[in-house]
Amino acid sequence: MPIMDFDKEPERLYYSIGEIAEMFKVNTSLIRFWENEFEILQPKKNKKGNRLFTPEDLNNLKIIFHLVKERGYTLEGAKKKLAGNKNDIEIQMQLKDTLTRMKGFLTELKESL
Repeated sequence: MPIMDFDKEPERLYYSIGEIAEMFKVNTSLIRFWENEFEILQPKKNKKGNRLFTPEDLNNLKIIFHLVKERGYTLEGAKKKLAGNKNDIEIQMQLKDTLTRMKGFLTELKESL
């Protein structure tokens, strides 16, 4: 299962679809598909028609990725979960990230002893 590669909060105003796909280690076609499936994804488009994702879009993609790829939700199940309380999902994701970092730290500590 691919794991997202995020070490810090987004710094830029806009990200291209290629950059987003690389962050999530997925194809750009999956990002375009999710854009059509999930109403919360509304990237801006420039005059050429290229998608420009904001930090808010990136956060929404993190949530969708977490639900669909990591938790195994169907698209319909993820849509229903998002229609509920998005804040609960964000809290769960932060908790998971904190526990993962803590596990890595403890593993390093154990190996150094």
